[in-house]
Amino acid sequence: MDNIQKMQRLIEEINKHNINYYVYDNPTISDAEYDKLYYSLVDLEKLTGVTLEGSPTLRVGDTVLDGFTKKQHEVRLYSLNKVRDLDDLKAWFAEMNLKSGGTDFALEYKFDGLQLVLEYDNGIFQNATTRGNGIVGEDVTAQVRTIKSVPLKIKFKNKLIVQGEGMMLQSSLAEYNKTAEIKLKNARNGVAGAIRNLDPKETAKRKLDYFCYSILKCDGHEFLTQKAMHEFLVENGFKTGEYFKVFNDFNEIVKEIDAVDKIKGKLDMLIDGMVIKINKVQPREQIGWTNKFPKWAIAFKFEAQELSTLLQDVIWQVGRSGRVTPIACLDPVELAGATVSRATLNNIEDIQRKNISIGSRVFVRRSNEVIPEVMGLAEELPNAKAITHPETCPSCGEKLTRVGPLLFCTNHFGCREQVVDRISHFASRNAFNIEGFSEKTAKLFYDELGVRKLSDLFEIKIDDLLKLPSFKQKKADNIINSIEKSKNITFNRFLFALGISEVGDKTAKDLANEFDSLNDIQNASIERLASIRDVGEVIALKIREFFDEEYNLKEIEKLFEHGVKIKYPVKNTGNLPLKGKTIVLTGTLPNLSRNEAEALIESLGGRTSSSVSKNTDFCLLGENPGSKYTKAKALGIQILTQEDLIKLKIAIDKRVYE
Repeated sequence: MDNIQKMQRLIEEINKHNINYYVYDNPTISDAEYDKLYYSLVDLEKLTGVTLEGSPTLRVGDTVLDGFTKKQHEVRLYSLNKVRDLDDLKAWFAEMNLKSGGTDFALEYKFDGLQLVLEYDNGIFQNATTRGNGIVGEDVTAQVRTIKSVPLKIKFKNKLIVQGEGMMLQSSLAEYNKTAEIKLKNARNGVAGAIRNLDPKETAKRKLDYFCYSILKCDGHEFLTQKAMHEFLVENGFKTGEYFKVFNDFNEIVKEIDAVDKIKGKLDMLIDGMVIKINKVQPREQIGWTNKFPKWAIAFKFEAQELSTLLQDVIWQVGRSGRVTPIACLDPVELAGATVSRATLNNIEDIQRKNISIGSRVFVRRSNEVIPEVMGLAEELPNAKAITHPETCPSCGEKLTRVGPLLFCTNHFGCREQVVDRISHFASRNAFNIEGFSEKTAKLFYDELGVRKLSDLFEIKIDDLLKLPSFKQKKADNIINSIEKSKNITFNRFLFALGISEVGDKTAKDLANEFDSLNDIQNASIERLASIRDVGEVIALKIREFFDEEYNLKEIEKLFEHGVKIKYPVKNTGNLPLKGKTIVLTGTLPNLSRNEAEALIESLGGRTSSSVSKNTDFCLLGENPGSKYTKAKALGIQILTQEDLIKLKIAIDKRVYE
């Protein structure tokens, strides 16, 4: 097949996927797979010097659907040029510096939603339009009016045209899919289908958001920089994603891109890269545009977080609480820097909701270190078969109990997988931190030493270990010494080690900071537990159930009999200077990591938040602050520095352990 034929095939395939996505609201491949096809076509066009008729590379944006009123854009819209590696980004950076005579660059999130243009006049929202082909879009004013984060009235009174992204937050997607008859495959598809729905009532059900990032026209107001535009948007009540930074050093930009890449999976909104623009407006006119994108801006795309692959099988895995969870076995795919061959499926109802079957193609998503998850069906293939759940435990053969969508094995001490998982958790780094102990060790202790309970670990003797395969004197000594050393443990680690359902490392710390002793937690009511920040009624009920179980109380008593001692924090009796205050961090602190800063704030009685609002008491300011600082200033929120925190810390006694 020659290159022209390859291009024709690619054009047909890409256009088919465009119709599936934009017209039928039913994507069958991921964005990353679409990009791979698209850039293969781009590379062939560069190689041959030919662009065939109907090529998607000729078009800006999406198909304009019949059924909507067409509206011509007052200001021409462009796409963004994208780069796929840092060498290309570095070349663009050097070229922009050369053409501008030296400049700084604005860095923003690349939102993964549906582009929308909003018009205002006399401070009142007038209309909204999709990007369409960049010249003509669809009038979606009625649909956009349902988005509560779109301001209907703003301070600025002259004509204003802004550009931004309609988004469906991950939390909104999860909420929608709980009750939806037809489940959405992903948040990006969710917003596209919502905005391009002729019935605004259906749009409203998806609880969309709007994040603004550009000003296309602003009568009577001139902006010298992208930063000034951003501040104007914040002042007029537009959501911006609370991220905006300016850099002039390439290495700093790369460092920041890497930092955002690591935390993107924790964001509620979908981002698939970072946008870099020349900050100053004046050089942009000189550098100019191609017929498709501005030369002075570029998008750096992160590694793919979502791809489609074949679901080969589903196995069922038993956890330490006895819960039996389905695990998807997949054709391996390279995803977010790792080879993914397994992914979580949560429970029976999750499988039904996602409408997947063995032998079908599914979407799988991985965000940084987060366990990969099957998101939904990509394409039903011939010979696919339904997924059935087991009636008996795959580990011990005990009959399973079903509670709602969940399956449980109640054979808590005779089920090998349960016991091994509990022991591994108990000995893990954030719990008793028994050095040299692994899941393999836990299995060996279960099989050869009859370890069934947590307290059994403290009854093991060195002679027991020397009988085990691969255990020689030095290794046995190390394990025994580590077990003995682990007996002195901080309150939060002890709580985490118990393996209380839904109580992770953070919740254990919250409980340890709130209660003076284990006895206080054991006697606390559900209402008291639920009143603790980030605990809530569900987790409170799990804690109460754990301490109401006679076996658990006896096991804790045995731990104490074996010499385990809890090191309780001594609460500072003076008035903590930040007690009850909410602090938002922005920028990089010179001598403190973010975790250290949060710990320092908590030791002073405060709590941290990720977003600025009217309930924020202080903004902790670091170097290169983002839009949180701009918003804090606009709301009149008091600013703190690292030096202010350290002075407050010096003024009170440090928290110590008895």
